[in-house]
Amino acid sequence: MSLRPQLEAIIYAAETPISIDQIYSLVKDGLLAETPGVEPAEIKSRIRATLEELIASYSSPEHGIEIRQVAGGYRMSTKPDQHDVVRAFAKSLKPPFRLSLPALETLAVIAYKQPVTVPEISEIRGIDSGGVIATLLDRKLITTAGRKAVIGRPILYKTSKEFLLRFGLKDIHELPSMEEFEKLLAESFQSDLLPSERTNDDEVLPRRSVEEPHSDTTAEEEIETRATSTPE
Repeated sequence: MSLRPQLEAIIYAAETPISIDQIYSLVKDGLLAETPGVEPAEIKSRIRATLEELIASYSSPEHGIEIRQVAGGYRMSTKPDQHDVVRAFAKSLKPPFRLSLPALETLAVIAYKQPVTVPEISEIRGIDSGGVIATLLDRKLITTAGRKAVIGRPILYKTSKEFLLRFGLKDIHELPSMEEFEKLLAESFQSDLLPSERTNDDEVLPRRSVEEPHSDTTAEEEIETRATSTPE
């Protein structure tokens, strides 16, 4: 069986970016049956070459989708010039991915300064950022990156694989300029902003449900709990 349609079907069916090693484990038996004794390195070389053929084929303007390297693997995604119609379609099917403006600002700081601590983020933003860190952890857009070797050993934060998937990036080195990223954030979340309220110190917080019970746990303790339970 031809390798190209196999790879095309695998990438199409995969819910997350699929790596060369994962593809190899799926197709090696068939290739070994066709060519007994072929070396693993040669099989992976054929996979890479076939992937490049597929990428080139889908780059044609007559296709509305493309195959890209994202977060360490390959996935099919819509082309940028089709994003408006696809975004409208997606919003008609599922609830929007909602973030507050403070969360967007904090996410941008982490993306360009990672790994970074909460005090460092708060200094850049000019306001306490503890609450929004918990939100970004819940959304799996950020994760922990160990602790900084200073007094108190504060937790370091970095963007996650989910962040790369959300923005269609191969890795953080593909991040655009800060101005372009801010525009991208606005386009992605502008219509999905959470309602918020301001406290006396102007910190923006998400509204709480009236049924939600009061907790004596401090914001710092809550973040510590979520951070330590979040895989790096």
